[in-house]
Amino acid sequence: MTERKPPGVSFESWVDKQIREATDRGDFSSLPGFGKPLPDDSAPYDELWWVKGKMHREGMSVLPPALQLRKEAEDAAESAAKAATESQVRRILEEINEKIAEAVRRPPAGPPLGLKPFDIEAAVRDWRASRAA
Repeated sequence: MTERKPPGVSFESWVDKQIREATDRGDFSSLPGFGKPLPDDSAPYDELWWVKGKMHREGMSVLPPALQLRKEAEDAAESAAKAATESQVRRILEEINEKIAEAVRRPPAGPPLGLKPFDIEAAVRDWRASRAA
């Protein structure tokens, strides 16, 4: 904790002294980003820059429910193609098919869903064919 500014000392010289002493102690040398260039500031100002930065650092994203389900369906198709066993392929596609069926019954807000359930048997045949090759 820093000490209080003594009376009679100008604020600027007191602050400069605090910074110089901290630099001499090496307090600034272990900060994250030390020695790296500042990020690009040529983008237009965004009021929610800190929210977007936090979401990026946390690996979060916010999509409308319909787009989120489309993304999940794409990820499920990729996971099913890379699955180690046929039962994993079936389990992955059955889970996403349940979500798609629920969304078809009650369409989510946002853009049109445009999804139909996966044909599990066709996907299993494709999976087998890719394993045989």
